[in-house]
Amino acid sequence: MHTGIGPMAMWTSTSHSPAFEPADLAAAARHFREPVYVVRDGERGPLGVARGGQPRTRGDVNGAPAYPLVAAVPPIYPEWLGDRSFTEVHGLRFPYVSGAMANGIATTDLVICMARAGMLGFFGAAGLTVDRIEQALDRIEDALGGTGLSWGSNLIHAPNEPQVEMGTVELYLRRGVRRVSASAYMGLNPMIVRYAYTGLRRLPDGSVHRRNFVFCKISRPEVARRFLAPAPAEIIDGLVADGHLTAEEAELGRSLPVAEDVIVESDSGGHTDNQALTALFPTILAVRDELATAHGYTRPIRIGAAGGIGTPAAVAAAFQLGAAFVLTGSVNQAALQSGLSPIGKKLLCQAGLADVAMAPAADMFELGVEVQVLKRGTMFGVRAKRLYEAYHAYDGIEHIPADVRAKLEREIFKDDLENIWAGCEAFFAKRDPHELQRAKQEPKHRMALVFRWYLGLSSKWAIAGEADRGMDYQIWCGPAMGAFNAWVAGSFLEPPESRDAVQIARNLLEGAAAITRAQQLRAFGVPMPSDAFTFAPRPLEA
Repeated sequence: MHTGIGPMAMWTSTSHSPAFEPADLAAAARHFREPVYVVRDGERGPLGVARGGQPRTRGDVNGAPAYPLVAAVPPIYPEWLGDRSFTEVHGLRFPYVSGAMANGIATTDLVICMARAGMLGFFGAAGLTVDRIEQALDRIEDALGGTGLSWGSNLIHAPNEPQVEMGTVELYLRRGVRRVSASAYMGLNPMIVRYAYTGLRRLPDGSVHRRNFVFCKISRPEVARRFLAPAPAEIIDGLVADGHLTAEEAELGRSLPVAEDVIVESDSGGHTDNQALTALFPTILAVRDELATAHGYTRPIRIGAAGGIGTPAAVAAAFQLGAAFVLTGSVNQAALQSGLSPIGKKLLCQAGLADVAMAPAADMFELGVEVQVLKRGTMFGVRAKRLYEAYHAYDGIEHIPADVRAKLEREIFKDDLENIWAGCEAFFAKRDPHELQRAKQEPKHRMALVFRWYLGLSSKWAIAGEADRGMDYQIWCGPAMGAFNAWVAGSFLEPPESRDAVQIARNLLEGAAAITRAQQLRAFGVPMPSDAFTFAPRPLEA
């Protein structure tokens, strides 16, 4: 924006007249891909917006009236809303990421369509076996191999299944997966550090080439500090001793943060601390700046915003806070490319802003960790809380009073708890025999595994669309879903069958650019009407 315009500068045009009325101002603001000018109607008249024409230093030209020029505002493009280093480093057109919704809800189709649209998508690998993840990698590479397009996959911290986490890291390194979305990490472990620092090498010009990129999802400053600092020496030394890092990789890693891309997660679906983005995001930016100074980093560290991103206004606000990119989750779960069942998608499309609730998480049930889920149309949240209350009240299945147990079996499990345990034994015999050994010694842990059977399968029932389990669907969802539904009401994006993930993304970014332009003009004193800060969804070219 140029504001140092001399007192004699004027604007004139033979093709466009300046906009001074509310409807005309809103229309002018929507031409955000071209420069506009803030002009005054006479020396003391109101401010308006002019398109086309050009600044001049004298009055009327060829009979066209001239207006005092206050400011020149350059074009805005959705591609330019974030940090340019983000799109440059990752080879993207747009500063937009689709999140890694677990159990394959963020499908390979979602990843592929994001990549082809110049955006970044993460496959939802959490909760899947290593073999199933490898099948997904085959599909993605068949579609995108050789194109140079960017994509990634999820790496979830699995304290109860470290062998799955380790196997996933080894798979990603073997298959050359260059970007991972690291979730549920409260601290660092050798597996995430190994992935982050593998492939580091110094280039002839002295700079460091980073082959693998960790996108760490965080919502607490203390966790951000661990990822934004070099890994502890004892972890690096251990990886060298085990042959998992070379001496060069270890040396370079000692001066680099584990992650150079951070996803600040506020009030989201799934695991969430229900933080407010406007409070959390500036705090993490300050942590980034503090550590960059303390460690002498010269490479950019990019901080993105997630959680509550469901409308153009939310996207614009995130970029105004300083986000390098935005990440969406809930709104993609209702998209055509989502792995959720049509029944589940329909429920999401009916959600309002308050139709969400917190419920116990399957993967960290005994720790009391919760996830945010859809409340409308399902009893999962209520039933999951009943199980957690029973877990705290009793020391094992055999200690549950007969009437309480009968009610749990009838209303939630729809089977005898001993039959459920038999299924758990068969599952963990293959997945993690250590869990069975612990369950034999600790009746309360045995009960927890039975309760986790319901919590774990409830999300899979929603994915498969199990008709007789509709009231037990666990659908991860944040308030962004309700805001999105209100925004698209009456538009082409309202029907579930029309919710294409790329159209959702393009409209969110397009609307954010329009709102940003309106705010720029208002900052110069132009009396922008309220409808200049709205954007109606419309089909956009891919």
